[in-house]
Amino acid sequence: MSAAAAREISGRAADAATDPLVRVERLVKHFPVRGGFAGRGRGVVHAVDDVDFKIARHETLALVGESGCGKSTIGRLVLRLVEPTSGRIWFDGADVGGLSSTALRAQRRRMQIIFQDPYASLNPRMTVGQILREPLALHGLAPGRERERVAELLQLVGLHPAHADRYPHEFSGGQRQRIGIARALAVEPDLIVCDEPVSALDVSIQAQVVNLLTDLQDRFGLAYLFIAHDLAVVKHIAKRVAVMYLGRIVEIGTRDEIFSRPRHPYTQALLSAVPVPQPGLERRRIVLQGDVPSPIAPPSGCRFHTRCPYAQPICSEREPALETDAAAGTGQRAACHFWRDIPPAGAVAVHHDAADDRLQRLQAAFQAPTP
Repeated sequence: MSAAAAREISGRAADAATDPLVRVERLVKHFPVRGGFAGRGRGVVHAVDDVDFKIARHETLALVGESGCGKSTIGRLVLRLVEPTSGRIWFDGADVGGLSSTALRAQRRRMQIIFQDPYASLNPRMTVGQILREPLALHGLAPGRERERVAELLQLVGLHPAHADRYPHEFSGGQRQRIGIARALAVEPDLIVCDEPVSALDVSIQAQVVNLLTDLQDRFGLAYLFIAHDLAVVKHIAKRVAVMYLGRIVEIGTRDEIFSRPRHPYTQALLSAVPVPQPGLERRRIVLQGDVPSPIAPPSGCRFHTRCPYAQPICSEREPALETDAAAGTGQRAACHFWRDIPPAGAVAVHHDAADDRLQRLQAAFQAPTP
């Protein structure tokens, strides 16, 4: 091989390492609403409207927002479980929308999903071993050693190989979610869409599953699209956060940027509802007025202006673009006409009373060194 050819190959490898694993541009998904006589159309649900984002290799991008804002729809669009109305999705340089059925099946080996309800996503008529062997058979993996591979997958997620002979109803919710994670890992993917994987679990089990996902990401170099509404979980696992409202991304940035310097008033309201895990401290709560508008007839201009305490006439007339704060020198972007004029999120206020003082003395006594 010539030196020029070697440099070209190494250049392509470097570009592949720096290019995003997932790139989404101008993604739109509208669902028709039908009813009445002969099922005539009555409008469309604007589930996702003009969404752009990227996911780097080995990165976790969290999508957060209220129920019905379009988070789960985006996850299914990325995997092409749902066909987009318009827009394009690239996975590792390949246009997902242009793949044939055969090529899409091969590509889906590299893109997997963990569903929200671990019981509904598992076939109750199949044993755990059959559930985990099915993707291996579909993609022709581990021929002749399927049983050993199933045992490896179960041990990988903290279960015993003997559990392969049991049915899903014989497990707890946390164990069933571990089985769902093992099924996603079976085909050795590069991207996993985590569709609220811990929202149906107890808080203590949530921590175990989140820690498991973090360990697996470090071990196998996985990328996650983590869909959630629990910001405490997002803060623990995400590297970047995108905040959605009524089908649009209103703010995106790194985890530290979003949690320490939220620019958009909707992001500030979401973060104000997160409990402070320390006695005696309390956030200034931002209570939004009104209800979320219908996605069948979203408001004109900024979709948040009907509930925004800082709304001006221009907000209902012109849609704001996702703008970068050039002065801060970061990649954080917010879709708000007045984000520069909005005061920073309410600081944590300290309240002292007799109970707080007693609690502080008790904490100090436990933290004091033993004589």
